[in-house]
Amino acid sequence: MQLALVHARYQLLEIIRIPVAVFGSAFFPAAAMIFFVVPFAGDDAVGATYATASMVTFSVMSANIFQYGVGVAEDRDQPWNPYTRTLPAGPAPRFAGRVLAGLALTYLSLIPVVVIGATLTAAQLTPAAFLLALGTVAVISVPFTLMGLAIGYSLPSKAAIVVAQVVFLPLAFGGGLLSAPGDAPGFIETIAPYLPTRGAAELMWSAVGDYSVEPLALVMLGVWVVLLAALAAWAYRRDEGRRFS
Repeated sequence: MQLALVHARYQLLEIIRIPVAVFGSAFFPAAAMIFFVVPFAGDDAVGATYATASMVTFSVMSANIFQYGVGVAEDRDQPWNPYTRTLPAGPAPRFAGRVLAGLALTYLSLIPVVVIGATLTAAQLTPAAFLLALGTVAVISVPFTLMGLAIGYSLPSKAAIVVAQVVFLPLAFGGGLLSAPGDAPGFIETIAPYLPTRGAAELMWSAVGDYSVEPLALVMLGVWVVLLAALAAWAYRRDEGRRFS
Protein backbone atom coordinates (compact mmCIF):
# COMPACT_ATOMS: atom_id res chain seq x y z
CA MET A 1 0.00 0.00 0.00
CA GLN A 2 2.86 2.37 0.80
CA LEU A 3 4.32 1.91 -2.69
CA ALA A 4 0.90 2.55 -4.23
CA LEU A 5 0.67 5.83 -2.34
CA VAL A 6 4.13 6.81 -3.55
CA HIS A 7 3.10 6.18 -7.14
CA ALA A 8 -0.17 8.06 -6.57
CA ARG A 9 1.74 11.05 -5.21
CA TYR A 10 4.03 10.98 -8.24
CA GLN A 11 1.07 10.84 -10.64
CA LEU A 12 -0.67 13.72 -8.88
CA LEU A 13 2.45 15.88 -8.92
CA GLU A 14 2.93 15.22 -12.62
CA ILE A 15 -0.62 16.32 -13.40
CA ILE A 16 -0.78 19.28 -11.02
CA ARG A 17 2.36 20.71 -12.62
CA ILE A 18 0.18 21.23 -15.73
CA PRO A 19 -2.98 22.84 -14.24
CA VAL A 20 -4.76 22.92 -17.60
CA ALA A 21 -5.01 19.13 -17.37
CA VAL A 22 -7.19 19.44 -14.28
CA PHE A 23 -9.05 22.43 -15.71
CA GLY A 24 -9.95 20.52 -18.88
CA SER A 25 -11.69 17.71 -17.00
CA ALA A 26 -13.89 20.15 -15.09
CA PHE A 27 -14.59 22.69 -17.83
CA PHE A 28 -17.16 20.97 -20.04
CA PRO A 29 -19.47 19.72 -17.24
CA ALA A 30 -19.27 23.10 -15.50
CA ALA A 31 -19.99 24.92 -18.78
CA ALA A 32 -22.95 22.63 -19.45
CA MET A 33 -24.26 23.41 -15.96
CA ILE A 34 -24.06 27.15 -16.56
CA PHE A 35 -25.47 27.23 -20.09
CA PHE A 36 -28.10 24.48 -19.92
CA VAL A 37 -28.98 23.46 -16.38
CA VAL A 38 -29.05 26.84 -14.63
CA PRO A 39 -31.31 28.66 -17.14
CA PHE A 40 -33.63 25.74 -17.98
CA ALA A 41 -33.89 23.66 -14.80
CA GLY A 42 -32.33 25.83 -12.11
CA ASP A 43 -35.62 26.76 -10.41
CA ASP A 44 -36.96 23.20 -10.27
CA ALA A 45 -35.56 21.45 -7.21
CA VAL A 46 -36.09 17.91 -8.52
CA GLY A 47 -35.04 18.71 -12.09
CA ALA A 48 -31.95 20.61 -10.95
CA THR A 49 -30.92 17.77 -8.65
CA TYR A 50 -31.17 15.17 -11.41
CA ALA A 51 -29.44 17.49 -13.89
CA THR A 52 -26.57 18.08 -11.48
CA ALA A 53 -26.24 14.31 -11.01
CA SER A 54 -26.10 13.93 -14.81
CA MET A 55 -23.33 16.52 -15.02
CA VAL A 56 -21.46 14.70 -12.25
CA THR A 57 -21.63 11.56 -14.40
CA PHE A 58 -20.50 13.64 -17.38
CA SER A 59 -17.50 14.87 -15.39
CA VAL A 60 -16.60 11.38 -14.13
CA MET A 61 -16.65 10.05 -17.69
CA SER A 62 -14.59 12.97 -19.02
CA ALA A 63 -11.97 12.80 -16.27
CA ASN A 64 -11.39 9.06 -16.54
CA ILE A 65 -11.49 8.56 -20.31
CA PHE A 66 -9.07 11.40 -20.98
CA GLN A 67 -6.92 10.93 -17.91
CA TYR A 68 -6.30 7.23 -18.46
CA GLY A 69 -6.69 7.09 -22.23
CA VAL A 70 -4.35 9.96 -23.01
CA GLY A 71 -2.23 9.76 -19.82
CA VAL A 72 -1.35 6.07 -20.16
CA ALA A 73 -0.58 6.45 -23.87
CA GLU A 74 1.75 9.38 -23.14
CA ASP A 75 3.45 7.47 -20.31
CA ARG A 76 4.12 4.57 -22.67
CA ASP A 77 6.05 6.96 -24.92
CA GLN A 78 8.39 7.97 -22.09
CA PRO A 79 11.83 6.30 -22.10
CA TRP A 80 11.66 5.40 -18.40
CA ASN A 81 8.37 3.51 -18.70
CA PRO A 82 9.94 0.18 -19.76
CA TYR A 83 12.41 0.52 -16.88
CA THR A 84 9.66 0.94 -14.26
CA ARG A 85 8.16 -2.34 -15.46
CA THR A 86 11.36 -4.18 -14.55
CA LEU A 87 11.37 -3.04 -10.92
CA PRO A 88 10.98 -5.84 -8.32
CA ALA A 89 7.80 -4.32 -6.87
CA GLY A 90 5.93 -5.41 -9.99
CA PRO A 91 3.10 -3.63 -11.81
CA ALA A 92 0.51 -3.76 -8.99
CA PRO A 93 1.71 -0.72 -6.92
CA ARG A 94 2.14 1.37 -10.07
CA PHE A 95 -1.32 0.45 -11.30
CA ALA A 96 -2.93 0.99 -7.88
CA GLY A 97 -1.19 4.35 -7.59
CA ARG A 98 -2.54 5.43 -10.96
CA VAL A 99 -6.07 4.43 -9.95
CA LEU A 100 -5.82 6.27 -6.62
CA ALA A 101 -4.51 9.40 -8.33
CA GLY A 102 -7.23 9.14 -10.94
CA LEU A 103 -9.95 8.87 -8.32
CA ALA A 104 -8.57 11.90 -6.47
CA LEU A 105 -8.58 13.97 -9.66
CA THR A 106 -12.08 12.75 -10.50
CA TYR A 107 -13.40 14.10 -7.21
CA LEU A 108 -11.44 17.32 -7.76
CA SER A 109 -13.05 17.80 -11.18
CA LEU A 110 -16.52 17.54 -9.58
CA ILE A 111 -16.05 20.61 -7.37
CA PRO A 112 -17.16 23.22 -9.96
CA VAL A 113 -20.27 21.19 -10.86
CA VAL A 114 -21.27 20.73 -7.22
CA VAL A 115 -20.63 24.40 -6.37
CA ILE A 116 -22.69 25.60 -9.33
CA GLY A 117 -25.50 23.20 -8.46
CA ALA A 118 -25.50 24.30 -4.82
CA THR A 119 -25.32 28.06 -5.43
CA LEU A 120 -27.05 28.73 -8.75
CA THR A 121 -29.84 26.13 -8.81
CA ALA A 122 -32.55 24.86 -6.49
CA ALA A 123 -30.94 21.40 -6.28
CA GLN A 124 -31.30 19.87 -2.82
CA LEU A 125 -29.60 16.92 -1.14
CA THR A 126 -29.74 15.51 2.35
CA PRO A 127 -26.37 14.77 4.00
CA ALA A 128 -27.05 11.04 3.65
CA ALA A 129 -27.81 11.39 -0.08
CA PHE A 130 -24.67 13.47 -0.53
CA LEU A 131 -22.52 10.76 1.07
CA LEU A 132 -24.25 8.09 -1.02
CA ALA A 133 -23.57 10.13 -4.15
CA LEU A 134 -19.88 10.41 -3.21
CA GLY A 135 -19.66 6.64 -2.93
CA THR A 136 -21.55 6.17 -6.19
CA VAL A 137 -18.97 8.31 -7.97
CA ALA A 138 -16.31 5.72 -7.17
CA VAL A 139 -18.56 2.94 -8.50
CA ILE A 140 -19.42 4.62 -11.78
CA SER A 141 -15.75 5.50 -12.34
CA VAL A 142 -14.98 1.82 -12.93
CA PRO A 143 -16.22 1.40 -16.52
CA PHE A 144 -14.71 4.69 -17.68
CA THR A 145 -11.40 3.92 -15.98
CA LEU A 146 -11.31 0.59 -17.81
CA MET A 147 -12.27 2.28 -21.08
CA GLY A 148 -9.46 4.80 -20.65
CA LEU A 149 -6.95 2.04 -19.84
CA ALA A 150 -8.02 0.06 -22.91
CA ILE A 151 -7.49 3.13 -25.10
CA GLY A 152 -4.21 4.08 -23.42
CA TYR A 153 -2.60 0.65 -23.70
CA SER A 154 -3.90 -0.01 -27.23
CA LEU A 155 -2.92 3.15 -29.06
CA PRO A 156 -0.08 5.66 -29.37
CA SER A 157 -0.68 9.02 -27.72
CA LYS A 158 -1.78 10.94 -30.83
CA ALA A 159 -4.31 8.28 -31.75
CA ALA A 160 -5.50 7.95 -28.14
CA ILE A 161 -6.41 11.65 -28.02
CA VAL A 162 -8.54 11.30 -31.16
CA VAL A 163 -10.28 8.11 -30.02
CA ALA A 164 -11.03 9.59 -26.57
CA GLN A 165 -12.61 12.62 -28.23
CA VAL A 166 -14.58 10.48 -30.66
CA VAL A 167 -16.15 8.22 -28.00
CA PHE A 168 -16.71 10.95 -25.41
CA LEU A 169 -19.58 12.99 -26.86
CA PRO A 170 -21.55 10.09 -28.41
CA LEU A 171 -21.53 8.32 -25.05
CA ALA A 172 -22.74 11.50 -23.31
CA PHE A 173 -25.53 12.21 -25.81
CA GLY A 174 -26.47 8.57 -26.35
CA GLY A 175 -26.64 7.88 -22.63
CA GLY A 176 -29.10 10.73 -22.09
CA LEU A 177 -26.81 12.79 -19.89
CA LEU A 178 -27.93 16.05 -21.50
CA SER A 179 -31.63 15.59 -20.81
CA ALA A 180 -33.82 14.89 -17.79
CA PRO A 181 -34.76 11.29 -16.95
CA GLY A 182 -37.39 10.18 -19.45
CA ASP A 183 -37.23 13.41 -21.50
CA ALA A 184 -34.65 12.42 -24.11
CA PRO A 185 -35.72 11.98 -27.77
CA GLY A 186 -37.23 8.62 -28.59
CA PHE A 187 -34.20 7.15 -30.34
CA ILE A 188 -31.98 8.18 -27.41
CA GLU A 189 -34.32 6.48 -24.95
CA THR A 190 -34.12 3.35 -27.12
CA ILE A 191 -30.34 3.07 -27.26
CA ALA A 192 -29.45 4.62 -23.89
CA PRO A 193 -29.90 1.49 -21.71
CA TYR A 194 -27.29 -0.31 -23.79
CA LEU A 195 -24.58 2.29 -23.13
CA PRO A 196 -22.44 2.43 -19.97
CA THR A 197 -23.23 6.11 -19.50
CA ARG A 198 -26.92 5.40 -18.94
CA GLY A 199 -26.35 2.79 -16.26
CA ALA A 200 -23.90 5.15 -14.54
CA ALA A 201 -26.32 8.07 -14.76
CA GLU A 202 -29.21 6.02 -13.36
CA LEU A 203 -27.10 4.98 -10.39
CA MET A 204 -26.37 8.65 -9.73
CA TRP A 205 -30.06 9.58 -10.12
CA SER A 206 -31.06 6.87 -7.67
CA ALA A 207 -28.42 8.12 -5.20
CA VAL A 208 -29.71 11.70 -5.19
CA GLY A 209 -33.45 11.18 -5.62
CA ASP A 210 -36.41 8.85 -5.77
CA TYR A 211 -35.44 7.12 -8.99
CA SER A 212 -35.68 3.40 -9.73
CA VAL A 213 -32.81 2.07 -11.81
CA GLU A 214 -33.90 0.26 -14.96
CA PRO A 215 -32.72 -3.38 -14.71
CA LEU A 216 -31.60 -3.46 -18.35
CA ALA A 217 -29.35 -0.41 -17.86
CA LEU A 218 -27.79 -1.96 -14.75
CA VAL A 219 -27.20 -5.33 -16.44
CA MET A 220 -25.64 -3.67 -19.48
CA LEU A 221 -23.39 -1.60 -17.21
CA GLY A 222 -22.11 -4.85 -15.72
CA VAL A 223 -21.60 -6.28 -19.20
CA TRP A 224 -19.62 -3.21 -20.21
CA VAL A 225 -17.42 -3.53 -17.12
CA VAL A 226 -16.59 -7.15 -17.96
CA LEU A 227 -15.93 -6.41 -21.64
CA LEU A 228 -13.83 -3.34 -20.93
CA ALA A 229 -11.85 -5.16 -18.23
CA ALA A 230 -11.07 -7.94 -20.69
CA LEU A 231 -10.10 -5.42 -23.39
CA ALA A 232 -7.89 -3.42 -21.01
CA ALA A 233 -6.16 -6.62 -19.78
CA TRP A 234 -5.58 -7.78 -23.36
CA ALA A 235 -4.18 -4.38 -24.36
CA TYR A 236 -1.86 -4.34 -21.35
CA ARG A 237 -0.54 -7.86 -22.02
CA ARG A 238 -0.02 -7.06 -25.70
CA ASP A 239 1.90 -3.90 -24.83
CA GLU A 240 3.93 -5.80 -22.24
CA GLY A 241 4.81 -8.44 -24.82
CA ARG A 242 5.88 -5.84 -27.37
CA ARG A 243 8.09 -4.05 -24.84
CA PHE A 244 10.04 -7.15 -23.86
CA SER A 245 9.95 -9.25 -27.03
